[in-house]
Amino acid sequence: MDAQTLDSLAEMICGDGKDYPVYRTGSELTRFFQRVGFSNFRHDGSTRKWWTLDVLNQLSGNNLRAVVLRLANPREYRGQQEQVAQAIARLNEMLMVEGLRVELDGVIPKLSEVTPRFVERIEEPDLRPLPPPDFLRLAIEPGLGEILADRWEQAQRCLNAEAYVASVIIMGSILEGMLLAVLQRFPQEGNACKAAPTDPKTGRVKYFAEWSLSDMINVAHEANWIDLDVKRFSHSLREFRNLIHPYQQMLTKTFPDKDTCEIGWLVVQAAANDLAKRLR
Repeated sequence: MDAQTLDSLAEMICGDGKDYPVYRTGSELTRFFQRVGFSNFRHDGSTRKWWTLDVLNQLSGNNLRAVVLRLANPREYRGQQEQVAQAIARLNEMLMVEGLRVELDGVIPKLSEVTPRFVERIEEPDLRPLPPPDFLRLAIEPGLGEILADRWEQAQRCLNAEAYVASVIIMGSILEGMLLAVLQRFPQEGNACKAAPTDPKTGRVKYFAEWSLSDMINVAHEANWIDLDVKRFSHSLREFRNLIHPYQQMLTKTFPDKDTCEIGWLVVQAAANDLAKRLR
C-alpha cells in the first residue's frame, strides 16, 4: 500500500478524533493486533500513531489485508451499527486509491478490487488564486493579524526559494491559526457542533487548545464557515502540515514539491477567505 494509505490506516487504528469510531489506548492497540493474529507487537509507550505506523510498515500482503478486514469487522465495535457503518465508510475512502473496497457479507467483511472513479464522485473544485485577507482589519485577538500576515509572506518566500517542506508547514499553521481565531470568536457555535471533540471520560467538549487540526476543519465545515471542497482539501493540507515531525516524514516517505505547495496555496487562500467573512 502507498505510504499515505498506511498513514491513514494508522490514524484510524488509533482512533483520534470523531472521524473514527473507536479510540484505542496503547494497551488496546496491543490487543487490537492480537485480535488480528499478531501476538509479537506490544505497544512500548511511544507515540501511539508512530508506533502503529511502524507496525503497519512491517506488514505486507495478506497480513495488511487481515488488519483492514479486522477494522471492518462488526465484532470490533460490539455490533454498534453506527460505528460499523462509520468504519467501513472511512476504510473505503482510504482504500479507493488502492483500487480496493471492503463490504460486509452478513457479518463477514470481504475485500474486493474495484476501479477507482474519482471524477464521477467528486465535483470539480472551485479553487482559484485569491488575494490574502486583510489580516490587520479582521476582528481577532490583538497581535494575531500581524503574525498571520507575516506567515503568509514567509510561506510565499519559502515557495519561491523552493523550500517546499517549510512552505507547506507554514501554510498549515496559517490554516490552523485562522480556524482557531474563528473558534475563539464564536465558541458557542463551535462547541455545539457534533464534530466538536469531547473528553472520553467526562463527555464534555475539550478546550480549544486540545483540539486537533482535523477537529477544527470538521467543525468549521459543520458550522458553515468553510465550503465542502475547502474541507476536503484542507484535510490533505493537514497531512502535509504533519511533516513538521521529521520522523513522520521518514515513515510516510513524503516529499512535497512545487506542485504540492501550489495546490496547498490554493487551499489556504480559499479557506482564509471563507473564514475572513466570519471575522469582519
